[in-house]
Amino acid sequence: MRFLGHVVRFIVSALVLLVVGWIVPNFSVGGFWSALMLALVIALLGWIAEGIFGRKTTPFGRGIVGFLVSALVIWLAQFIVAGVSVSIIGALLAALVIGIIDLFLPVSTPFEAGK
Repeated sequence: MRFLGHVVRFIVSALVLLVVGWIVPNFSVGGFWSALMLALVIALLGWIAEGIFGRKTTPFGRGIVGFLVSALVIWLAQFIVAGVSVSIIGALLAALVIGIIDLFLPVSTPFEAGK
């Protein structure tokens, strides 16, 4: 069941990224597979940032630092995933919209998933 939960979480994240690409200017995702790969890369980069700097500086950490790290992770992910184009302003706006969507569709953090 844990594996299926992760698969559903990444599919929902990909759908959220597609919606964000439709709403936010200067943020475009080529299609569902690009969005799915982008969700995986964002999760991986967030996990790396969490391991290096700790929980408060990750996209899952609340506050301005978590917001800025989230925008940086989104901006860096465009260089790894084909079909994704993000400007710095687009990354900031995408992080804001994803944060607002997360208020209504919360996704558990790796810390909560491990407990």
